[in-house]
Amino acid sequence: MKITKILLVSTLPALALAACSSEAPTDTATTTEVVQDDSNPAPGSIAAEPTGDQNIVALAQGNPGVSTLVSAVTAAGLAETLSGPGPFTVLAPTNDAFNKVDKTTLDGLMKPESKDKLGGILKYHVISGNIKSADLAKQIADGNGTATVKTLNGGSLKASMDGDKIVLTDAKGGKATVTAPDMIASNGTIHTMDTVLMP
Repeated sequence: MKITKILLVSTLPALALAACSSEAPTDTATTTEVVQDDSNPAPGSIAAEPTGDQNIVALAQGNPGVSTLVSAVTAAGLAETLSGPGPFTVLAPTNDAFNKVDKTTLDGLMKPESKDKLGGILKYHVISGNIKSADLAKQIADGNGTATVKTLNGGSLKASMDGDKIVLTDAKGGKATVTAPDMIASNGTIHTMDTVLMP
């Protein structure tokens, strides 16, 4: 049984997920340790093959449905970071999600001179910590229908439920639905989404 420890920092009614930070949480916060049994995935989750043997980048590289994201991660110079120990939770837009972005805008972001801007957008899709869909769904329920998730670029996303699906809302009001949750990597978890979020 693989035991994963996550620090969930609750700032009622919203949620802040904190890990890998040298700074102590601000506000009055309750720190809860959640122990997960990765050998028994939550119902409806998608187990990656082989489960947990590949890091996030290698797992994404083996999934043709997120090849645009893999190219963007490489262009932004984030492959080494996301191959590191983490743990990280990646909200991975699919190729169809990237197809919704204006082609001129997307092509511009992939140019070397846009590396920092692209990196900022991609870090908006990464949470520090190993967050499974069941963990996030519980925080949404505990927060009376919403939870706030802090991302690696310093921004935040609002999480809510639409039926049994998790929906994330970005700073501009754009919404993305998690389409395939809980793909397990050796250094975190990937959840694919149908829309690119914008900080």
